[in-house]
Amino acid sequence: MNLTEQGIAAYLGEERLKYIQTVTIGIAGAGGLGSNCAMHLVRSGFKQFVLVDFDQIEKSNLNRQSYTLKQLDQYKVTALSENMLAVNPALDLDVLATKVTLENMQPLFDRCDAVVEAFDDPKIKRSFVETFLSTEKLVVAASGIGGTGNADAIITRKVRDNFYIIGDMVTECSAKQPPFSPKVAIAAAKQADVILSYYLDKFETEGGAK
Repeated sequence: MNLTEQGIAAYLGEERLKYIQTVTIGIAGAGGLGSNCAMHLVRSGFKQFVLVDFDQIEKSNLNRQSYTLKQLDQYKVTALSENMLAVNPALDLDVLATKVTLENMQPLFDRCDAVVEAFDDPKIKRSFVETFLSTEKLVVAASGIGGTGNADAIITRKVRDNFYIIGDMVTECSAKQPPFSPKVAIAAAKQADVILSYYLDKFETEGGAK
């Protein structure tokens, strides 16, 4: 157990941390939601991740995504893996700079216990949820995180036992309602909170059975 894990275990306890570290989480999209959610999950004790995004970091991403100026033009998944490893160098990361499609999404995330939907395209968001909803995976999606103000409208909605949606369900990102750091970060933190809470509850009620 390294220093970071010792610090996290001070809050979680060693047994719960060991269980958390057996969970594999897929991050589908490493933009505002995915990058921030991943960093929260690392700090929560999770250790195994599949990171998938084909995009590179642009200056317009820095207003809300968990990257720095020095990382401009890098693939997002590469930069995100660097940032995650800077917190905990013992992570098990599968880093894939590829585009998620209808054809490849299932094999890409097949080994994951939980998947975070963090796409911009509504069609791929819907297809992703539909693909994994009938599985035993925990699916955490987002809808309505644009603009500023009324951040309390970003809520956690439980749709099924294995499916949660975060957002206000109305305010999609657009030219009139751009994605800004505060609301995007709130939504990403809530996604991470769902996953942490889900597996801690599972540890308590089922003795750690995934």
